[in-house]
Order: sequence, then structure tokens, then C-alpha cells
Amino acid sequence: MSTRYFVGGGLILALTLGVAGCADSDQEELSAWMQRERNSIKPDVKPIPEPTKFEPYAYGGERFVEPFSSEKLASILKSGQALPSGQSALIEPELNRRKQPLEAFPLDTMKMVGSLNRSGQLVGLLKVGALLYQVTPGSYLGQNYGRILKIEENQIVLREIVQDAAGEWIERPAALQLQEESTK
Repeated sequence: MSTRYFVGGGLILALTLGVAGCADSDQEELSAWMQRERNSIKPDVKPIPEPTKFEPYAYGGERFVEPFSSEKLASILKSGQALPSGQSALIEPELNRRKQPLEAFPLDTMKMVGSLNRSGQLVGLLKVGALLYQVTPGSYLGQNYGRILKIEENQIVLREIVQDAAGEWIERPAALQLQEESTK
């Protein structure tokens, strides 16, 4: 058995030496090829463009009136007073009257659930939360000074008075459509 180990060990030693002898020539050839390839490659690097020169902008808005200043409000009020008396009839909400109960609720929380014909005049039925209200033309409702103009079988037509971006009062039409509730 020891001869067998000796022959096997000798064979492994011979193979290792043979491979090591071949490796030196392959290593030199590989190094030469790598050097040729490095020399043949020319990198294509584009130069970085010159940075643009920053030129500050001169702001000239300080001479104008600030949009939220009291001067702006005063100039708007003065321009409204400068109108002739025929044109000064602007739309304004009636602030001095007593508010009605339905003016405490936003319009989008109200639902028209029906109408009644009482003595030839239609009366609208509005549901707000769990309560039911009867309304007639001329009644006020909603938080935007809404006033009922007309009641029909399937809708309540009203006009609201709201402020636009310039702070002027404008009329805005609105309507509440009949909504049938599903029973569960």
C-alpha cells in the first residue's frame, strides 16, 4: 500500500510541475495581450461645458402695492365710492336682518326630499341631518346668503351672494335637486 501512495503522490507532483511550467508562458502571453489592448483603446471623454454665468434679475415690484395690504383695500374702497350714484347699486347681502334657522347649515348638507302643494303654492321639503324643514319662495338658506327664488316639483332654485377674488359681492345661481332616499 505504501508503494501505491508513493506512485500516486509522484503522479500528482509531476502534474503540478507540468501545469506550473505551462503557467509561466501563458502568464506572459496574457500580460502582453492586456498591454496591447490597453494601448489600443482611446477613451472618448467629452470636455465638461463651461458653466453659464449667473446674472441676477433686478426685481422692480417693490414700487407696486402689496396685494394683501391695507393700502390695496383702501384703494378698492375709494374706487367703489368714486362711481356715480346710478352705478353704486352693488349687490350686497342683507346683513341687518335676522338670520333664519337654515342659514346655519352649508348648502351641500341639505337634501330636497319632496314638495307639497299648499293652497296652489309649492312648498319644498328639505332634510338637514335628521330634521325635516318646509321652505317657501323668499326663504333664506345656506351660509352664502342664499335666497329661494322658485320651488318646482323636482328642484329648489336659489341665488347666493358670495365675494369674488377682488372682494366684490356677486350673485351665484344654485339649485337643490330632488333626492330620493333608499329605504333599508
